Amino acid sequence: MTQQALATAAGVTRQTINAVEGGKYSPSLELAFKIALVLGQPIERVFAYVTD
Repeated sequence: MTQQALATAAGVTRQTINAVEGGKYSPSLELAFKIALVLGQPIERVFAYVTD
């Protein structure tokens, strides 16, 4: 799936998806759930909380 396809399905811009993938932006909980739903995966398979 392209970043653009994911962005369109989740209702955000491609730049937002790029920033999330690059670790430069932490999505809201709502957006995280939308992304997981679009990908057909549980949220814990898509995102993980990592502390420094």
